[in-house]
Amino acid sequence: MSTHKPLSLDGKTALVTGSARRIGAEIVRCLHSAGACVAVHYRGSAADANELVDTLNALRSDSARAFQADLSDAGACEQLVAAVVAWRARLDVVVNNASSFFPTPLGEISESQWQDLAGSNLKAPLFLSQAAWPHLKSSRGNIVNIVDVHAHRPLRHYAPYVSAKAGLEMLTKSLAKEMAPEVRVTGVAPGAILWPEDEMSDATKANILGQIPLGRSGEAADIANCVLFLILEGTYMTGCVIPVDGGRSAGW
Repeated sequence: MSTHKPLSLDGKTALVTGSARRIGAEIVRCLHSAGACVAVHYRGSAADANELVDTLNALRSDSARAFQADLSDAGACEQLVAAVVAWRARLDVVVNNASSFFPTPLGEISESQWQDLAGSNLKAPLFLSQAAWPHLKSSRGNIVNIVDVHAHRPLRHYAPYVSAKAGLEMLTKSLAKEMAPEVRVTGVAPGAILWPEDEMSDATKANILGQIPLGRSGEAADIANCVLFLILEGTYMTGCVIPVDGGRSAGW
């Protein structure tokens, strides 16, 4: 009788961008629970990042470290990868999660808003993936990009954001071809997982929930678990983006 070895990330190193809070932090906790050492990237949320790292290191010594970087600078992407590799001497997983998200009504869009939204949602994943490629190739690793269900359906007043996320989906497919066969590149497209931190009316929330076949919002763990599945078990998957949206993209 054959025995099935439990899947784990023991001995692996994962970098999750924008992971001090919210979905990114849940992805970090999930990968850490599976055995990975985790690099917690943040831009401005130092206190949250350090608190998360302290919690994880209390469970396993030196299994997490915080790294600050403004990924709108391509050079910072290279420096971040170099710092993570200097810490653990390897890199197995990159999760491009960092994302700016705010409304930009047409007629009021500024160049700085475009640079922020396109920079965090498209430029940074490209240059970070490029910097990580030699290390991921050596470890036969993974890139998982956090896309958005609105990469396919526009969201009113969010033209730069949804355009950047649509670009990220195409980047996922393009990198999958260029990095194969050593590196797998996949994506997860969240639907209504966590409500935006700015005020959203109950009527708006009800309208969104009315478009979801399952009739409810999801949880950060739904995204984290999908990321873990793609890394550990989706070994014949690359160039694909999985919607985790309660069926919203099927019915809309």
